[in-house]
Amino acid sequence: MNQDAIYERLTAVFRDVFQDEALTIAPETTAQDVAGWDSGRMIELIMAAESQFGIRFTSREVDAMARVADFAETIARKTAGQG
Repeated sequence: MNQDAIYERLTAVFRDVFQDEALTIAPETTAQDVAGWDSGRMIELIMAAESQFGIRFTSREVDAMARVADFAETIARKTAGQG
């Protein structure tokens, strides 16, 4: 899966979790850039992304996710070779 496709689907995840259709994300986006992105929302993001991409994150991977780019890079690794 290419980066554009990952970011498109990841944007949909963020918009759904934060219930904000206008929300935009970028590789450098962090929790401090998005109102309401706290530990509870992080869990929601993780679960929604796992469902959207058909993957599972390890606790180590989750701990390393500080920016949207970290999400995207982990998703790219986990979906490599998939359609």
